[in-house]
Amino acid sequence: MIIIGEKINGSIPVVKEAIEKRDAVFIADRAVKQVEAGANFIDVCASTSPEDEIETLKWLIEVVQDATDTPLCIDSPNPRAIEAVFKYANKPGMLNSISEEGDKCEILLPLMEGNTWEVVGLTCNNKGIPNDAQTKVDITKIMVEKAAKYSITVDRIHIDPCVMALSTENNSMLNFVTEISMIKELYPTIHVTGAISNMSFGLPIRALLNKTAMAFAIQAGMDSAVLDPLNRDMMGTIFATYALLGKDKHCRKYSKAFRAGQIGSVKK
Repeated sequence: MIIIGEKINGSIPVVKEAIEKRDAVFIADRAVKQVEAGANFIDVCASTSPEDEIETLKWLIEVVQDATDTPLCIDSPNPRAIEAVFKYANKPGMLNSISEEGDKCEILLPLMEGNTWEVVGLTCNNKGIPNDAQTKVDITKIMVEKAAKYSITVDRIHIDPCVMALSTENNSMLNFVTEISMIKELYPTIHVTGAISNMSFGLPIRALLNKTAMAFAIQAGMDSAVLDPLNRDMMGTIFATYALLGKDKHCRKYSKAFRAGQIGSVKK
């Protein structure tokens, strides 16, 4: 599982405060702890006013890169903001994100030509998030074809089928599994990602639903996720699911994660 650490996001109150105070120590500590917990990418999202976003993203990139060598996931709903700060990344990472909404593909895909940057692709368009799996697959095809024009192979793309809340869509998990399966059948080497916690929005005991949903999603083929790597229960579920599905030879990764203190009860 490719883990995109989600804890440096200005929509989180404590992060918003740290951004406003330019508390580099706090941001750096969050980055390092996520890496130690198993993050493969560190997501940096300003979530500030549009006029401050570029400067804030630049600051976050510099702070996180000073703290860790782990690649960044540069995150913004505004492709122009990503384009503006792209040059400040000192190594290839991930762009978050493209979709068929507006001109996001046209702005961001050219940045990925001739390098190894990866990208998140949301299955939505100018009409919003579609309700049916086939439309999401069709949007995926369009993005893959556009990426190919810049020699971007499918294994550099992380498709996010946009998890819907179970509280508003009774078949949300079943639909998500179908979407994952259809996308992976069409493009076996593509990555499927997403924020699985969206599934439990508005419901009690969200952690229970999230962990269970993750296990179902991994079985269907999800191999990338935007999540909190410091959530030991979720990380434990991920390692356990891979082991139970026979995807972890001799349970080596599961056992290594336990020995490293990434999963299981915290030792006193």
